[in-house]
Amino acid sequence: MPEHAHAVPSWNSRRARRTRLVISHLALYLVAAAFVSPLVYMVSTSLKPADEVFASPPSLLGSVLRWQNYREAFEFLPFGRFVVNGFAVAVCGTIVVLVASSMSAYAFAKLRWRGRDSLFLVFLATLMIPQEVLVVPMFMLMRWLGWVDSYQALIFPWAFTAFGTFMLRQFFLTIPREMEESARLDGAGAVRVFTHIMLPLVKPALAVLAVFTFINYWNSFLWPLIIINSVDEKATVPLGLQLFFGQQGTQWNLVMAASVISMAPTTALLIILQKHLVRGIATSGLGGR
Repeated sequence: MPEHAHAVPSWNSRRARRTRLVISHLALYLVAAAFVSPLVYMVSTSLKPADEVFASPPSLLGSVLRWQNYREAFEFLPFGRFVVNGFAVAVCGTIVVLVASSMSAYAFAKLRWRGRDSLFLVFLATLMIPQEVLVVPMFMLMRWLGWVDSYQALIFPWAFTAFGTFMLRQFFLTIPREMEESARLDGAGAVRVFTHIMLPLVKPALAVLAVFTFINYWNSFLWPLIIINSVDEKATVPLGLQLFFGQQGTQWNLVMAASVISMAPTTALLIILQKHLVRGIATSGLGGR
């Protein structure tokens, strides 16, 4: 058989692969543009003068770049206070979630006690209950504790969830039991095994949980809206953004400037924990022994 008979199908297959690769890249670029375009519009609007936000025809940038919009966003409302409140609540809530979830996940994964698996199934079933259903009983509990309009009411009610426990349990199950047994033979107790052996091995999972938890606390709107009365003093960032919409109209350039500011902490956290985040997502969900 002539050699060119084999070359033609090979060339056609390479051409088909290149075509599929180009099409897939174009599709990815279109999807990325669809996701990025609102962010670009938000940033560009935050730098426009107020009278050019809805100018016709629309333009990406205004006649001047008004960087002072960011300063005016802090002066229009006590937005700096809202940022500090949201950051403090998100950090404290993330710490509580990491501590509670890691300890409970270790107990469900590595410790042997009666009724462990049954209780874990019940604990896991709470994930099917939407937050809106729990708002009223949670508010009644906060009122009974005297925590209405307080920072602890923003932190503790949603700190003990099954999501973090389930995810960390899956990581703990991937750790060979021989490591734990060898540490116990060396005289390490349960607390030392947990803090010095188990926790360092699940750092990627802790990073993933920290990012998810911080974002959930930072973006929470419904619960702070219900539990906080002293808005000017204890409001978080989502409530603060809502205050920009007033009866006298909305200054959209200031709203967009405040929105860009509100994205800074979560963006910085993602950049800092990017290495652990990618590793944790890549290995999450693996079963163990």
